[in-house]
Amino acid sequence: MSPSPRITRLVIPFVLLVGWLAIGGVLGPYAGKLGEVATNDQAAFLPRSAESTRVAQAQRELRQAEALPAVVVWTVPEGRTVTAGQREAAGAALASLAARPDLAGPPSPALPAPDGRALRGVVPLRPDLGDRLPGALDEVRAAASRVPGTTVRIAGPAATQADLKDAFAGIDGLLLGVALGTVLVILLGVYRSVLLPLVVVFAAVLALGLACAVVYALADRGLVRVDGQVQGILSILVIGAATDYALLLTARFREELAVRSDRFEAMRAAWRRTWGPVTASAATVALGLLALLLSDLTNNRALGPVGAVGIACAVLAALTFLPAALVLLGRAAYWPARPQAGPDGGHRLWARVAALVDRAPRRVWALTLVGLLACAAFAPTLESKGVPLDEIFVKEAPSVSAQAALGAHFPGGAGNPAVVIADADRAARVVAAAGATEGVAGAAVVGAPGPGGRVRIDATLADPADSPAAEATVVRLRTAVHSVPGADALVGGYTAQRHDTQATAARDRMLIVPVILAIILVILAGLLRSLVMPVLLVATVALNFLATLGVSALVFRGVFGFTGTDASVPLYGFVFLVALGVDYNIFLMSRVREETVAHGHREGVRRGLTSTGGVITSAGVVLAATFAALGVIPLAFLVQIAFIVALGVLLDTLIVRSLLVPALVRDLGPISWWPGSPQDTSKTPSRSEEGAKA
Repeated sequence: MSPSPRITRLVIPFVLLVGWLAIGGVLGPYAGKLGEVATNDQAAFLPRSAESTRVAQAQRELRQAEALPAVVVWTVPEGRTVTAGQREAAGAALASLAARPDLAGPPSPALPAPDGRALRGVVPLRPDLGDRLPGALDEVRAAASRVPGTTVRIAGPAATQADLKDAFAGIDGLLLGVALGTVLVILLGVYRSVLLPLVVVFAAVLALGLACAVVYALADRGLVRVDGQVQGILSILVIGAATDYALLLTARFREELAVRSDRFEAMRAAWRRTWGPVTASAATVALGLLALLLSDLTNNRALGPVGAVGIACAVLAALTFLPAALVLLGRAAYWPARPQAGPDGGHRLWARVAALVDRAPRRVWALTLVGLLACAAFAPTLESKGVPLDEIFVKEAPSVSAQAALGAHFPGGAGNPAVVIADADRAARVVAAAGATEGVAGAAVVGAPGPGGRVRIDATLADPADSPAAEATVVRLRTAVHSVPGADALVGGYTAQRHDTQATAARDRMLIVPVILAIILVILAGLLRSLVMPVLLVATVALNFLATLGVSALVFRGVFGFTGTDASVPLYGFVFLVALGVDYNIFLMSRVREETVAHGHREGVRRGLTSTGGVITSAGVVLAATFAALGVIPLAFLVQIAFIVALGVLLDTLIVRSLLVPALVRDLGPISWWPGSPQDTSKTPSRSEEGAKA
């Protein structure tokens, strides 16, 4: 070949490479700046139509700031009681905070506990303090520490939010370091190459930098909300997806290099064979995430476009930067290994697995189906009605121990009451109805009536504000105050917000799950040109999800000691497992379809499984490892998501995609492609045929 065409063909990959390096240099720092536009204020993520949200709006109309209560608890040593001097000092400490600009209102008096062994006071902080919240709590703690002979703790939503901020502090550094380090180690073992793993990880970092820059711009303009959970999931999703797509492309490029001498032609063939399955799999994940826009919860809706942006950036890097880098490196990318064609294009282990499926397909799918159904039988035992405060954090948190001290001496809801908004002329009847409600320790009007003749009533709950018993009390309280004629009463506050959030999450599952399944079915039908195959693939992935939930229910109770999960955990698990699980089936069945064109259905299944087994399993291990990295953030929600996705991906990769799906397709025969047939609808030659022609 003359130098001129070769130089011309080098221009495009060189331009792509320089362009991506420029993107990385300019936008890469945004991967560490996303926390600047993130908020962990849980009030910002309330259901849009819930009663507690309407109460928060009514509080603003009453010109009563939505305070973030910091409940100060003073306790004395065992066997002693609070003295008059200590009570006076506590009151003075609270009063000294009144002029602080971070307060949303005056602190409460220092009230003694019924047992005489503790004091408490409420300091209403502004909910928009953001990064200033830890400093404001330090000021409260310093003032409260002036009471001699007592131990000071700070409980309430303000303390919980500060602990959440501290837990998420590791997202920009620790989480990314663990995820990228894990991926690099796995890729070194997969490729047995020095350079290629670094190129793949660099592609993932570039994709993450671009995704974070786009999300930063959207969040900075108020188009999406980002909290620590969404930020962490975005990082893991981009790294895992970009690596998965890279594994598929690099494996196909290696196959092509084994039968072609020209690296440009090898990449052209590999890219043409790869872009369809990669874009189809990316579309299933992105559209599945966008289905979260149907949620009534702001953080769920935020994850939809944020996750879709991440997937788009991952596939863009995998199909532009990576091919350019591989073309320029050529065979040197795989050094010290050399690209060689293995038996049937795959590893001997997967040739044996494929032979087993080919010999006894019915026995294989029957045994795997029974095993998955047995695991799925435990799925209904997974409680998803929220978790108490003492289970939110995996490690010991100051707010949890403070809440325990508060609950040991005062009514559980002290300092964090249910907020009732009602017409002022019916206030007395509403107070009476609230006070007579089972589980309410007391109720009283707070402040003067505001514009529109509305007034606020605080109802102190007998049980801890984060407990199921308190949520049940809120339900009874709503029934009681709603029945007061002409009061137009609404019940909100922390406990009501928890209850409304869990109820909305349950409603979201019922709506969003069928939408995601429909989206995936349509994409698979278009890609595989079949109706039977998409139903089969979606059914097996859904079974894998239920089996994962069943195993998770046993592990969460027996190993981790969780009494339940947040109501959003099953929905997040479903979105990731079903969408990502279908990815691997897309990779497998696209190759099976390609091989079936040249060799017939039975041989196509065998060759497809043999040639994709290694790369798809490697992709599954990488994705499971990256999601498992979420476990370094000490929050139960992320630990549970990490376990569910990691376990589900491994089950899908090692059992569903390797045994169940190919055995079912092999046993069904050509009818699995109904109403079409690969031989009738595809004119694309197989890789082996192209290699022979080359």
